[in-house]
Amino acid sequence: RAMATAGPRSFSAAEVRARCAQGACLVSCHRRLYDLSGFVRLHPGGEQLLRRRAGTDVSAALDGPPHRHSANARRWLEQYYVGEIEPGDEQGFAAQNPASAAQLCAWCWDGLWVPQHYNHCLLPQDLVDWQKPLLWQVGYLGEKYDEWVHQPVDRPIRLFHSDFFEFLSKTAWYVVFMVWTPVVLYLSWVSYTSLAQGNTRLFSSFTTEYSIPVHKYYFPFIFLLGMILWSLLEYLIHRFVFHMKPPASNYYLITLHFLLHGQHHKSPFDSSRLVFPPVPASLVIGFFYGVLRLLLPEVLGLSVFVGGLCGYVIYDMMHYYLHYGSPKKGTYLYGLKAYHVKHHFEHQKSGFGISTRFWDYPFRTLIPEETFKKED
Repeated sequence: RAMATAGPRSFSAAEVRARCAQGACLVSCHRRLYDLSGFVRLHPGGEQLLRRRAGTDVSAALDGPPHRHSANARRWLEQYYVGEIEPGDEQGFAAQNPASAAQLCAWCWDGLWVPQHYNHCLLPQDLVDWQKPLLWQVGYLGEKYDEWVHQPVDRPIRLFHSDFFEFLSKTAWYVVFMVWTPVVLYLSWVSYTSLAQGNTRLFSSFTTEYSIPVHKYYFPFIFLLGMILWSLLEYLIHRFVFHMKPPASNYYLITLHFLLHGQHHKSPFDSSRLVFPPVPASLVIGFFYGVLRLLLPEVLGLSVFVGGLCGYVIYDMMHYYLHYGSPKKGTYLYGLKAYHVKHHFEHQKSGFGISTRFWDYPFRTLIPEETFKKED
């Protein structure tokens, strides 16, 4: 996937067709050839494309007009550059692939469109040394940090020198489910059985006469309230903490931003960094539990907390799926995946909802619908 340093390799049209027939996903643009075989499944609609084109010529997989995409998406394409189609062979290649030729190098399956007037650019020299841990480098980028961190790349990130801390900073998606699901089930049982004793009353610290008894039948509604509160908290944290713009002169705030969320925007398909590691997550979760204990009666606070914890688990699983899943076109999850991809590549200051877009409506941060429409 790295840019060629010893000069571009030449590919004949016959070699390109042969590789496509073997399952590769190759895209041409002005004779430049890109191998997206490893990335194609991660794009909305990629799985459907591969199923449609299985055993067919590449042109049979192209449908619909090209789509509007951001400069980041076009820069992203350059990571997969593998060489050039041999001079003179591009005519033969076009004759065998009339759809791609007629649309001037369009990758049309809800994919990347490189228009005719776009001058391709090589990847710029990076501002950091990728052979060393990044966490202690990014603070020195200063005013260049915000632009740099929002130009995504497809490569793994190392944060720490220490192997131990590096291990704690990375997590497989299923670890979150395995760690927190038993906690949700256990605390749900504790909450329900405690409410069943009939000793929990709301506002009892203010008045005895008018306090409200909280029956066990209320538990599902309190649990749901916790999930709703989590979805709001998810939005607020994502928008105001994860997407704060750290002062260019503050090394430590830049470093903190990169640790919390910047790393994910720089490398959105680093699978080991898509969910929150359980060790730091336990500290944050414990903090919110303490806040609820101060604000609500013990059992009531626990019931709200466990609903919020369930919401968090769903959120983390959803976030992983939006990056690595292949939802069927036209489904809710397909639209949510496309929405989240837009957030990463073009609209980093909007589209903060992950498990739901609901809060983007009242807070006026919804990604405009016209950005999803196809170009004429």
